[in-house]
Amino acid sequence: MATLLHIDSSLFPGEASSSRAVTDAFRRTWQEQHPGGAVIYRDLAVDPVPHITADAHTAGFADPASHTPGQAAAFAERVRLIEELEQADAVLIGAPMYNYTIPSTLKAWLDNVILFGRTAGETPSAKGTPVTVVASRGGSYAPGTPRESYEYVQNYLTAVLADALALDVDFIVPELTMAPQNPAMSELVPLFEASRERALQDAATKAKALAERLAA
Repeated sequence: MATLLHIDSSLFPGEASSSRAVTDAFRRTWQEQHPGGAVIYRDLAVDPVPHITADAHTAGFADPASHTPGQAAAFAERVRLIEELEQADAVLIGAPMYNYTIPSTLKAWLDNVILFGRTAGETPSAKGTPVTVVASRGGSYAPGTPRESYEYVQNYLTAVLADALALDVDFIVPELTMAPQNPAMSELVPLFEASRERALQDAATKAKALAERLAA
């Protein structure tokens, strides 16, 4: 029975969120392929995980037998999140761009699950787990665009997910999501609509291909 860890971090609910619309499309297709599978869902906007504290951080480098009560409690929360990642057969992350980078709630989740000597380091415990990231953004930061140098979402998540955690990372990138709301971008609405449709199709295609790959 395959397990999908699905994480959303958009501030906006439902169809009001471009990233959620695409992660929902991915998840629906995944569940069609794995009707008996499990989905662990975390909505970081509704139920954020704790930002890492001094106790949570220092506990990761100390012998558990030496943990103070504060360290033990904080580390237990980290371990719960780490185990969800380790036990997942695949991971789906909605990561909209806010002010050029990821939401702080998603950063908090990452800070909790990155633990050198376990999930990161010489033998990462979730190595090779496929991760699909829906990296939506209000404008375009693609290669060759004027704002290419401001793209800190894919660059950062590649460094963290692929390089530090050794996960198998793939991106779906819906762009120009602000075009329908921003009058100055009205002429870009057709490009937004094309990007959104392409992202939804990619989500279904990638979810099906991943399900078949894991079943092989």
